[in-house]
Amino acid sequence: MIFALKKHQTNVMIIAIDGPAASGKGTLARNIARALGLHYLDTGKLYRAVARDLLQAGKTPDDVEAGVAAAMSLDPDSLSDPALNSSLIGQAASIVSAIPKVRDALLRFQRDFAHKKPGAVLDGRDIGTVVCPEAHVKLFITADLEARARRRHTELLARGEALTLDKTRADLAERDERDKSRSIAPMRPAEDAYLLDTTDLDIETAFQTANDVIRRATGG
Repeated sequence: MIFALKKHQTNVMIIAIDGPAASGKGTLARNIARALGLHYLDTGKLYRAVARDLLQAGKTPDDVEAGVAAAMSLDPDSLSDPALNSSLIGQAASIVSAIPKVRDALLRFQRDFAHKKPGAVLDGRDIGTVVCPEAHVKLFITADLEARARRRHTELLARGEALTLDKTRADLAERDERDKSRSIAPMRPAEDAYLLDTTDLDIETAFQTANDVIRRATGG
């Protein structure tokens, strides 16, 4: 643990990390959780899992009734499924996540997870604004589209997905617009979130910067 967390009234430490795809928030969130000994949840995996289950059932990602049913019956153990990382699932998940009733169905799971002792780090699009507005620390991680496209393209190639950089960039731009413009829980920084631009930062520098923010916010 990098520093001693001060006790809060809830007796748990909640760190909310939001931002667009390929901004580096997932890697950062995992590293923070590991360093502080906290639980970690990639909330995007919940929507990816629902999208996977819909597609496997022959349903479309915008099927509200089927989406809610899939969310209610979601198996948390399936969140480690490597198939969730595919670009096809990612695009479908972006559509699924815009369905208000699906978001409502998954909200309780996320909030319960956040309050597991000794605390948790959650990353997603609306953690600081909707899921955990009471979070002790809120970070909004971003990077310019070109940097994010290069990062995601490298990841996809490593997994054997033959998408072009142009296609990867276009997919990210489409997801950004969908996430920002949806009617419920749009992607945006919480008013009290710290904005961290990782465009020109390596993993270690981003981690140290975030760690400094957490230390100041918690008095550690």
